[in-house]
Amino acid sequence: QVQLVESGGGLVQPGGSLRLSCAASGFTFSSYAMSWYRQAPGKERELVAVISRAGAATNYADSVKGRFTISRDDAKNTVYLQMNSLKPEDTGAYYCKARHIAIWGREYWGQGTQVTVSS
Repeated sequence: QVQLVESGGGLVQPGGSLRLSCAASGFTFSSYAMSWYRQAPGKERELVAVISRAGAATNYADSVKGRFTISRDDAKNTVYLQMNSLKPEDTGAYYCKARHIAIWGREYWGQGTQVTVSS
């Protein structure tokens, strides 16, 4: 059974930090590129960061460059998102996604974790 379980969300003050985790099971984690998306209320889901297989490459939305870092630990089947210098506009539900590097359309989503940045 495929599962992606996000954790680490919560309420944080502006300027604070959070570290999100996404634990994967039920598929060959190392064969998937991993991404973090977020969705704010009333807005469409947007890509935040992506990391390639084995972490060879990463890419970020312009809005989070220099503040967020995506990483992965293939031994633990887990992808992380370190978020620093958080802003109120970072508020939203954060989702991780797994995309197979060779099989078109094979992808999985987690259920999301809420991040709220507010004083």
